[in-house]
Amino acid sequence: MADPARYRPRPGEIPTEPGVYRFRDQHGRVIYVGKARSLRPRLSSYFQDLSALHPRTRQMVTTGASVEWTVVRNEVEALQLEYSWIKEFDPRFNVKYRDDKSYPYLAVTMGEEYPRAQVMRGSKRPGTRYFGPYTHAWAIRETLDTLLRVFPVRTCSKGVFRRAEQAGRPCLLGYIDKCSAPCVGRVSAEEHREIAEDFCDFMTGDAARFMRRIDQRMRTAAAELDFETAARLRDDVGALRRALERSAVVLPDATDADVYGLADDELEVAVQVFHVRGGRIRGQRGWVSEKGAEDLGSIVEHLLLQVYGGERGEDVPREVLVPVLPDDHDDLQEWLTTLRGSRVQVRVPQRGDKRTLMQTVARNADQALTRHKVARSGDLTLRSQALQELQDALELEDAPLRIESFDISHVQGTDVVGSMVVFEDGLARKSEYRRFIVREGTGDDTAAMQEVLTRRFRHLVAAPPTDGSGSDGESTKFRYPPNLVVVDGGLPQVNAAQAALTQVGVADVTVIGLAKRLEEVWVPGDDHPVVLPRTSEGLYLLQRVRDEAHRFANTFHRQRRSRSMTTSALDGIPGLGPSRQQALLARFGSVKALRRASAEELQQVPGVGPAVARAVVDRLRGAEPGLAVNLSTGEVLDQ
Repeated sequence: MADPARYRPRPGEIPTEPGVYRFRDQHGRVIYVGKARSLRPRLSSYFQDLSALHPRTRQMVTTGASVEWTVVRNEVEALQLEYSWIKEFDPRFNVKYRDDKSYPYLAVTMGEEYPRAQVMRGSKRPGTRYFGPYTHAWAIRETLDTLLRVFPVRTCSKGVFRRAEQAGRPCLLGYIDKCSAPCVGRVSAEEHREIAEDFCDFMTGDAARFMRRIDQRMRTAAAELDFETAARLRDDVGALRRALERSAVVLPDATDADVYGLADDELEVAVQVFHVRGGRIRGQRGWVSEKGAEDLGSIVEHLLLQVYGGERGEDVPREVLVPVLPDDHDDLQEWLTTLRGSRVQVRVPQRGDKRTLMQTVARNADQALTRHKVARSGDLTLRSQALQELQDALELEDAPLRIESFDISHVQGTDVVGSMVVFEDGLARKSEYRRFIVREGTGDDTAAMQEVLTRRFRHLVAAPPTDGSGSDGESTKFRYPPNLVVVDGGLPQVNAAQAALTQVGVADVTVIGLAKRLEEVWVPGDDHPVVLPRTSEGLYLLQRVRDEAHRFANTFHRQRRSRSMTTSALDGIPGLGPSRQQALLARFGSVKALRRASAEELQQVPGVGPAVARAVVDRLRGAEPGLAVNLSTGEVLDQ
């Protein structure tokens, strides 16, 4: 591992102007490209104490052997140069947003003499207009088949076109009027290009013009008693409407926007984008990528840079709607405006239809991240790799086939609860999850963790399993020993956990802590953490285990807190338990009606005797009205 101090430039050497910088490794390869409004503070931030750096950044600066920079006039130039260098050098430490699948496009090869409409995947080619992307290729073919009766553009391959040209006979589509048959001279090259251009105009959202034009021709033909032509034009209008119905109308007709949604965790980020043209969703794309050290604003900036850097101006929309604005969004907006040739807005929608659509896109991103995690956790090979990596990194004798994770949840020391989740062979075993109500609820997480672990491992010491048999199935499961215990937190939490296991006499279970900020693995008694690579399957497994324990603890805490927030004027009356309270409320309807009732009327309720009735009357008539309240909102519950 290289020492960054060896190649750290002197602060006075670094200019304060905007620019782009490159880190190179010992072989001269570019490993990271970045830009800065002021180069000096940005580059100096990479050479601070290594322990304060994000793990990915720490790995980058220790892999590097030199750093160089280029000064530019403004940040727009810095954006352009950064994009060019990322494309040229493909640095390993720059986050790359790659489609999670190869999305199909409807493409029209306007660069050919006779343009052809077809389904295309992969990188975009010059001279070709693209529409989409679509989720499925069959959706493109259905749309294209519907539109060919109105825009009979060529769809055949070059080989089919040449054979028809040599034979002097068009293909089947030419005979059924779904191709204008330029191969046999039915239309000229100029006329066929006009048809292709009209098709492209319709696909870009200019549908109303064609609908009006065909409707007018239909009415003219009907007025001239040419009913056959009018019927054909009527069917053409119907075909256009069916094609439009396949695209959901979500926004006003003039809306031309790309709407982005993000979902992230500590390691990865999922991105979804809806392409809206003419107020309709014309396509959808998605990515799942390693998150790196960037915040959401930087992620959005790099995402837009990579998405639009290779696009033509006509592919850049008038609006780019994002969940978080980058710090330099004005420069990004100016760069996109230069690409498009007209004004482009980058903004966060605050209300209305656009805000609602962004929430839909964000839900899609969240589902995409969940699907990605499920697919990853369900892969047997990756699970085996994760367990092997943990065994090697933690120097365990055996792979941690059973992992237990513990977490504490409370609000300012109230309703303190603990959770225990179990993963076996890298998969959650929800039937063996446990919940704990912490008896000494002081708000001290380390004391609460020690109590929970002590209560859990007393079962293990009291009756260690031999062959897995036993009359009490639940107790047997609870006494099954883990190979690894994971607690949420750093060195203080992991030391408290180890003390709890030592106190009850457990010496053969490994305890570690996973700190949330930098995802470091802490071992008891060691002042330096174990740092797993960000791409490590072992780290991914630990993160899933820790997050599941956190979710389970928070869920239990919310349940207890919601129950404790509600009280009633009937609570605390001697002899009046929950069943008698329900009986009284069922009979009288509310505490307000009970307050007006006499002791004799209360005694008519089954189970309520003279003493209890008198206690109820004394309490309610001596109490102020409206004591049955929700303590969190102050809402009166009994009026």
